[in-house]
Order: sequence, then structure tokens, then C-alpha cells
Amino acid sequence: MRLTFLLLGTTLLFPSVAYLQDYPKLKAGQWEMTTNTPKAKEGASVKAKVCLDDSVQQQMVGVGTGMRREMCSKWDLKREGARYITDSECKLGESKLTSRAVLTMQGDTGYKTEISAAYDPPFMGMKDSMTTIEGKYTGPCRDGLQPGDLVTAEGHKINIRSLAERQPAAPPKQK
Repeated sequence: MRLTFLLLGTTLLFPSVAYLQDYPKLKAGQWEMTTNTPKAKEGASVKAKVCLDDSVQQQMVGVGTGMRREMCSKWDLKREGARYITDSECKLGESKLTSRAVLTMQGDTGYKTEISAAYDPPFMGMKDSMTTIEGKYTGPCRDGLQPGDLVTAEGHKINIRSLAERQPAAPPKQK
């Protein structure tokens, strides 16, 4: 469950290709992400680490674009200095997910994202949620991690690059 929210949150927050030139690029290397969702059943704080490079970020942008195209009827992005604000309406299972995310960059070595979400009907027992994700660059990739490797709080190692390659391309959205 934690992994589902982490991957979903990460990919839906990445911009579409049209916004890529204005969206912040994270420094290549190892990152630590701390996710806090006080209402989640699994607990309030989850840590993960990921090894990023430019190609992984590009691939996550592509996956995020495909998921939004498939799941969301609205996804708006605006920039205010170091802040990137998205408002979206998406379908998550049988629920309509309405969310607002505010990403605040600290150069290319840190960020904080605050996400407020409402689910109608409730999703997995949650009517609404507030999630904070803080990311910080911790140096070059180490501990045997290669670009795309993500280590969950439970110590599971997943390569998000290989997950993205298995994801079928989303068909163009019907108007």
C-alpha cells in the first residue's frame, strides 16, 4: 500500500512533456524522500531512497504523463517562483480524486511537496488526506544503487525504470 501511494504520488506529480522546460530538474544522484500521511493506516512517516539521473527523470515524466492522460480529466500546473502548483481531478478506482499539490524547490538539491486530496466516494476508507513529501539530495548514488533503483522503507529494492518499461503506453485521451 505504501509503495502504491509513493509511486502514484511520484508519477502524477511529474510534469507533462509540455511543461518540462519550466519544471525543475533534480540533481543526479541519491535522494532520500520522507513521506508523511497522518491519516494513512500504515503510519505517519515513510522513508525511501532513490538513485536518479536525467534519463530516469525523463522516463518518470513520460510515465506520469501517460497515467494522467488515462486517469485525470483535469491537471493544471502553474509556477510562482520556486513553487509549482498543480490542481487535478482524477479517477482512482471508483473514487474521484480532487487534489492540490504545492512543490517548493530548494535549488536542485531539495524540495517539499504538500498534497491535499479529497476522495468521493472515500478511497480505502479515506475521505480526504494531507501528504507531505520532503526530498533531499544526499550525494552520488551509493550502496550498490543504480539510476532508477528505489529502496522502500521496508528495504525492498525496485527499479522504477523497469516498471516504467513494463507500463503499456496510454492511448490518447478521447474528447
